[in-house]
Parts: sequence; structure tokens; C-alpha cells
Amino acid sequence: MNEEQRSQPGCIAGRMQTNFGDATPALSRNLPDTCGVAIAGAGAAGLATAIFTRRSNRSRSVVLLDGAKKPGAKILVSGGSRCNVTNAAVADVDFWGGRRSIIRRILRAFPPQRTVGFFHEIGVALHEEADGKFFPDSNRARDVLDALLRELNTTGVTLVADHRVLEIVPSSNGFRIVTSGGDLTAARVVLATGGRSLPKSGSDGAGLEIARRLGHTIVPTTPALTPLLLADDDEIHRALSGVAQDVELSIWIDGAVTERLSGAMLWTHFGASGPVALNMSRHWLRADLAGRKATITVNFCGGASFEEVDRRWTELAVTRPRASIGHTLATIVPASAARALLRALGIDGTVTLAHFAGHARRHLAHALTSWPLPVIGARGYNYAEVTAGGVTLTEIEPATMESRICPGLFLVGEMLDVDGRIGGFNFQWAWATGHIAGASLGLGDP
Repeated sequence: MNEEQRSQPGCIAGRMQTNFGDATPALSRNLPDTCGVAIAGAGAAGLATAIFTRRSNRSRSVVLLDGAKKPGAKILVSGGSRCNVTNAAVADVDFWGGRRSIIRRILRAFPPQRTVGFFHEIGVALHEEADGKFFPDSNRARDVLDALLRELNTTGVTLVADHRVLEIVPSSNGFRIVTSGGDLTAARVVLATGGRSLPKSGSDGAGLEIARRLGHTIVPTTPALTPLLLADDDEIHRALSGVAQDVELSIWIDGAVTERLSGAMLWTHFGASGPVALNMSRHWLRADLAGRKATITVNFCGGASFEEVDRRWTELAVTRPRASIGHTLATIVPASAARALLRALGIDGTVTLAHFAGHARRHLAHALTSWPLPVIGARGYNYAEVTAGGVTLTEIEPATMESRICPGLFLVGEMLDVDGRIGGFNFQWAWATGHIAGASLGLGDP
């Protein structure tokens, strides 16, 4: 550490240095008595808030608190340990939860192009892959975390590990933050502890309870972006375990379709995974939480209607009368899926299209466009990539991320009632909310 960094407010002389890969972050297990800004949670949103606060005002002392001995666990496991940092195109329609106009305003304040630029500044080159996903060129989530930790050091943030925030108490001069390793006071405080997904990382919902005690309304939470569990007696998913295919999923709530999602689905021994199943999980779980009847159907034909599929099979019977049903179906779905579907429907796949009876043809067309997916639940928070629900957005000022209920309190990232679809959107929400909060926290007197 150089002398300029030692003199920065919030830095503690003689603090312990711990190696995080190639990074040498400003890490301490010694808690200062006071600071300008205390941030609870060193996940993506907390790291971003700390960095952007110090970037906007180097005289503002910032202490970043985390309950883990080594912060950033969720970053390290994200994107198959590759870390899908953001997406080329991010809009409010990619998110669910709180009021759309507020989500739109926050996203526009820090678009993905600025995220790419920020990571370039801190030494992480990104490249774009399918569906607009941005990954580090090294394909290592570790490099993303190391760069963020180095930037903490560069900007002079004090990172205090192994100090879990237990309570935040408003006081005459700001807040008293009660941690597992002692107390400190801060003029302003940021809750960035996340939701309930991957609780082993420390994201167990404790921050939401702190927000509730400070007066905030918490929208009930459920897992999101988590695999779906299917009934054990379903003969399809067990026969197709390991098979991936593009499908459209529709969720029917109280008899009406409320959402249609398209993408790849992976059949597993326990049910269904893959992007489209993960995205759909939040909708089934939210309906289940509300006590509403929810069912999911699969369209294997890219969203085509029953009439379109039935007409296509009728046309094929004319143009390819000697082709078998099984061979023809294998041109629409994977061969293993074709065999499993025909077996479940009791249709002989060796029959030629010329002899394909009308009632059997219509039976198959219905199955291809509205196959029932027997969902009985989901794998839960231990496997969820994000949490649905949280602090209601209307209680946050979107221009600053400051609480409208408790002045001086800021809330960012997964704490809020916003969850994005798979593809880098939830990370972009973390960077955007962290940037807005950081810019605001850098203004005015501490």
C-alpha cells in the first residue's frame, strides 16, 4: 500500500492483507469506530456502491462490511464460474417485481455500455456471446472478483471481513451498526446484503428483516431462477434426463395464460432446468405463494398453434406419405423425445403418415403444443440464482436509492423487489443500483 492510500479516510494503518487470487484488497478484521458511509454486504451491489462512492468523493470514508471471511462467493459461482457480467440489451421488460417505470429509470441511469466500460477501466476485458451475454475474456469469475477487490484498494475503501451486520439503529448522528465483531457509527448506511438465494454465501434474508425493522415493507420472497421439480411418476422427464431442446413454456394461473417464455430447456432426473425453466420458476412460485392454481404447458413447436401444427401434419401426409410418424417427429424434437412422446401417447411411430388416423394426428398436435409439465415445486433457495420479492420499490427514491422511510438509509441490488431473467440482467441491476447510490453518497456532507 502506498502512502497516498494510507492517508485516505476509511483506511486503517497496519490492517491485515489477505490474498484473493491476484488481488490485494484493503481487507481488515479491525472495525473502526466511525465512518462516513457503512455498507452491509460485499456482494456485487455492495462492492459497486463502495467503489462508486469513493470515486465520486475521495474525502468520504467508506467501510464495507461482510459476514464472510472471503467476500464475493456468489460472484465466483455465477455463470458456471464464468460470471455473466451484463447483457448487450437491458430493459425493464427483462425484469419482474416492482413498478416498471422505476426499474426503467434506474436502468437508464447506468446502461450496460457503461458497465462494459467500467470493467475495462479496472482491467477486465469482456466479450459478447449468444443472446447478448457478456463474459470476461478469461472466462473466469475469479478475475471479475479480483478486479473489484483491487479497485476497492485503489479507491481506499476499507473492507472489514468476518463482521456480520446484526442490527442498524438510527441515532442522533446517523446510525449505529451492530456487527458480530463490535459496533461502529456512520452518517449513512447501505443495505446490500442480498435476498435469500444461495444462503451458504451469507445471503439468508437477514438484511430484509433489518429493513423491515427500520420501517420498510417487504414483499414476500420466493426463489427465482431455480430448477423446477416434476412429479416422480412423470414418464417423460426421467426418460429424457440430460436432453436439451428449445421450447415455449406457458403458465396458466386460474385457467388463463399469464406468461409465455421461450428458450432452451434441459430435462433432468428431478425435473426441468435450463434458461426457460429457470425463468419460469419465479412465476410458478409466486402463484403458489399466493395460493393460486398454476399449471405449466410445453409447446415443442416454437409457439405454433394447434391448428398450425395439425395442418402441417396433414400436409406432410400428402407430400411424404411413406414417411413414418416417428421419423417425422424426430425432425421436430430430439429423437429420444420423439420416442418418449409417442410411447406416452400410445402412438405407433412405425405407422406411415398416409395411414396416420385423424384422431391420433390431432392427439399428437395437441401434445406438441400443450404438453402438461407436472410441476410440484422447485429446488429452492439453495439452487436459486436470485430472490423474487424484497423491499418494495415505491419506498425507494430511484434517483439516489435512498429510503423514503428512513433518511440516510440506502438499499441496493437484490434487497429490492426486482428480479431479472437469466442472462446477466441481475448483475446489471446490481451495478446500476450501486452506481446510483454511490454517486448520491458522494454528495454533500457526510
